[in-house]
Amino acid sequence: MSAPQDAAMRRAVKPVICYPPETLTLPHLALYKDARRAADKIDEVIVPAREASSIEVPKGHFLKITSIEGPQVGDLNLFNLNNLEERFFSGKTRALHGTHVTTGDRLWSNFPYLRPIATVSHDTLDWYGMDEFGGSVHDVIGTRCDPYTGNVLSGTQYHHCCHSNLTRALADARNLPLHEAERLVHDVLNVFMCTGFTRDTGQYFMKASPVRPGDCLELFAEIDILAVMSACPGGDCGSEHSSDTAKCFPMLMEVWKPKEGSLEGWASPPVNAYDRSHGR
Repeated sequence: MSAPQDAAMRRAVKPVICYPPETLTLPHLALYKDARRAADKIDEVIVPAREASSIEVPKGHFLKITSIEGPQVGDLNLFNLNNLEERFFSGKTRALHGTHVTTGDRLWSNFPYLRPIATVSHDTLDWYGMDEFGGSVHDVIGTRCDPYTGNVLSGTQYHHCCHSNLTRALADARNLPLHEAERLVHDVLNVFMCTGFTRDTGQYFMKASPVRPGDCLELFAEIDILAVMSACPGGDCGSEHSSDTAKCFPMLMEVWKPKEGSLEGWASPPVNAYDRSHGR
């Protein structure tokens, strides 16, 4: 269909930010930084290449995710440790903070809880910014590689994709049947992944991550968290995923406990105050 005569005028309408962030409660970054400086490591787990692992992070503690042997992307799920029905909501996090997150951004939980469950407190890749292709790091737009899409596109039965890895790891962590664990697995924070949308077709793209051994992302746990992460079979996601072709590496998750009294004035955020009446 041909464009209307006022097509240019319609395209020229200025955009409006859907969720202005000015009224959001800001995280206590200075407090977190001071608390982290004197924190002690109390737990760690290695996430094997092409597999997933889990770790518990008490509220008021830090989760440090590190690239340790080579450039590797991780698909991260976050759950309320005491209520698996409350979990990371990538869509609302994206709407509030943008397509990619970095220091100072918060990770929000799903309805009806909708509260910050973690805050990005440190990011060694915050220098990357947005590149000429519209790519950036730590996205909340990708859903996770999964066996269903692989089956649709190529007829495969691949079980080391991030969706299946997360499902197995959550089932093991909470002694759940696979079908129950799979129902709880959700869209991820793509740690270290460099992604964006093409400017001409609007397609989701990935490119080789700039992450190198020693780079890390740290999250401050605003509530008790169960973190489950898959070391993506795409490696640095510079070529493909959901296969055994890409070179992959393990990743490290650590839990750091602040000294007693170093978080004076901080409180875990309550669940959302909406009354859930929905107009009735």
